[in-house]
Amino acid sequence: MPNGRLDDIRQAILAGDSGGVAALPVPEHYRGVTVHADEVDMFAGMAGQDKDPRKSLHIEAVPTPELGPGEALVAVMASAINYNTVWTSIFEPIPTFKFLKKYGKLSPLAKRHDLPYHVVGSDLSGVVLRTGVGVHTWKPGDEVVAHCLNVELESPDGHNDTMLDTEQRIWGFETNFGGLAEVALVKANQLMPKPDHLTWEEAASPGLVNSTAYRQLVSRNGADMKQGDVVLIWGASGGLGSYATQYALNGGAIPVCVVSSPEKAAICRKLGAELIIDRSAEAYKFWKSDTEQDPKEWQRFGAKIRELTGGEDPDIVFEHPGRETFGASVYAARKGGTIVTCASTSGYMHQYDNRYLWMNLKRIVGSHFANYRESWEANRLIAKGLIHPTLSKTYALEETGQAALDVHRNAHQGKVGVLALAPQEGLGVRDEEKRAKHLEGINAFRR
Repeated sequence: MPNGRLDDIRQAILAGDSGGVAALPVPEHYRGVTVHADEVDMFAGMAGQDKDPRKSLHIEAVPTPELGPGEALVAVMASAINYNTVWTSIFEPIPTFKFLKKYGKLSPLAKRHDLPYHVVGSDLSGVVLRTGVGVHTWKPGDEVVAHCLNVELESPDGHNDTMLDTEQRIWGFETNFGGLAEVALVKANQLMPKPDHLTWEEAASPGLVNSTAYRQLVSRNGADMKQGDVVLIWGASGGLGSYATQYALNGGAIPVCVVSSPEKAAICRKLGAELIIDRSAEAYKFWKSDTEQDPKEWQRFGAKIRELTGGEDPDIVFEHPGRETFGASVYAARKGGTIVTCASTSGYMHQYDNRYLWMNLKRIVGSHFANYRESWEANRLIAKGLIHPTLSKTYALEETGQAALDVHRNAHQGKVGVLALAPQEGLGVRDEEKRAKHLEGINAFRR
């Protein structure tokens, strides 16, 4: 459906007229990528890997939500696919409408989120359209990216680490009005400056995974990585692992990159990693059956790591596949080492031999996204060109289902972007000189 107001906003942004954006009226509706509450059983009885996001993700016009205190409406130029959008689209482990209903009970304002449709997406780059009462840092026309931490901070629990807030949620997954849309609603404290040397789609892609990797690996809330640490990184060329690989290299650590193909190994080498395990070529089978693991395969895996490192076991294991690899991860970490875990994309029910943990004084650290400070620091490193986006491919908003399917089937490298209001790739760069300096790193994952 044509939307003249959004067309005017798009044209003002493309013309670099930030002041003009502030003067334009907010659209009454916009296109968003949604799932529907009345379709949560559409994949009933199917194995997770057989579920197709193209069937559950819809592109439709939705009403623009009411703007509340401390919030901002953003014209979304580009977004990206994260695994949480895959989970939402296949209604696993539970339909996200349960999150929205729970959030809706919090307050009359939060009730806006409890709808029969869910606008998904936890990344964006774009331009502020309006800010609510009490917002002082941001104004209409500001070019921004958003991190996905949504908190209320009315409890004391979150004031040392906002990730511990009792009302902590992931925007676009546990809240409505996410970033895979032409307009998004965020808390104003989710906003950060858009790196000025990146295009809209490049700037949108780091958000969730970059901040997650920063906390998981670098922050003292995670593994507290130091120079010289041997870091085993699963999925080292993927959406999350590609940032872990960069942080290890940038921080003076020694990454051991686990990948699933020669093409993905080549990307890790392009980033500067030297120690690489192609798990497909090595044909590791950590599970004998659905219920029994094979410790001999853990041992063979550990021997391969020591072969690459000159006899050293990993100080840190960067874990996110979960069930498939967790037993091997606990075994492989050095005595006194740390297994830091999030996501569990291959399954949440982890099994491991506790003797290797308990008798060798290893630690398992749970890590989930990042607090505002960690997200800001991670974005600052992107802005300074010390860490680069890992965008490999970009789809149009109408093709979000296919983009999500790519991620679901691990047919992607790095991050997969989605254009929203941006009419084509390559727009939004404000500092061409800085971009030219870092172009090789920016394009490392491009196909």
